[in-house]
Amino acid sequence: MSEAQDSRPVRIVIADDEGLARVGLRSLLAQEPNFEVVGEASTGTEALELCRRLEPDLVLMDVQMPEMDGLTATREVKMELPTTSVLVLTAHDDVNYLLEAVGAGAAGYLLKENALQRVVGAIQRVIDGESPLDQELAMRLLGRMATRNVPAATGEATRSERLAHGAVDALTAREREILSHLALGRTNQQISNNLHLSIGTVKTHVHRIISKLGVSDRTQAAVFAIRAGLVSAEH
Repeated sequence: MSEAQDSRPVRIVIADDEGLARVGLRSLLAQEPNFEVVGEASTGTEALELCRRLEPDLVLMDVQMPEMDGLTATREVKMELPTTSVLVLTAHDDVNYLLEAVGAGAAGYLLKENALQRVVGAIQRVIDGESPLDQELAMRLLGRMATRNVPAATGEATRSERLAHGAVDALTAREREILSHLALGRTNQQISNNLHLSIGTVKTHVHRIISKLGVSDRTQAAVFAIRAGLVSAEH
């Protein structure tokens, strides 16, 4: 998230086909002065259309929705609005399923059974450049992604690959170092201890990395690093 967002509320879209779930989430988020619910959707198609029109900072995306499921909607949103974060709402606490969500572009997930208790903290962590994922789960997910990462075929690089290399080139040596730690699922405190930097310095670097890579959040910065080959599967 950009530093400009510090001066305005975080603009949120809620996408869930259950009306009561939307009411509960909206009521909870309305109590937070730095959050603003700018739209609601009951289908994946509506969610995508709302995001195109409103360009929110973050979407709470239910997985099971009519017309277009939440994972497909997440992929579409991230393709068109790469700096919009998506938190997936799911009933499935399964690593393979969550890996698919992260691969689709999600910053993390919330189990629907305890979403109301955890949603405010999860959103705030995304905005602050922290990971909304439990660290153990984050390391398992990113480890799986690293082992599944397939090198690009020989021949001319695609436009997205060229852009990726350009984004990596824009990082300083320190930012690349910190990005490699992000891709290993390490917390700001662990990076601070490892590199002998203050927490504030680490947070500043993380925000700059997110901005330079043109991604929405820490999770997708880690995914970027793995797909760009900055971290090997051996880690």
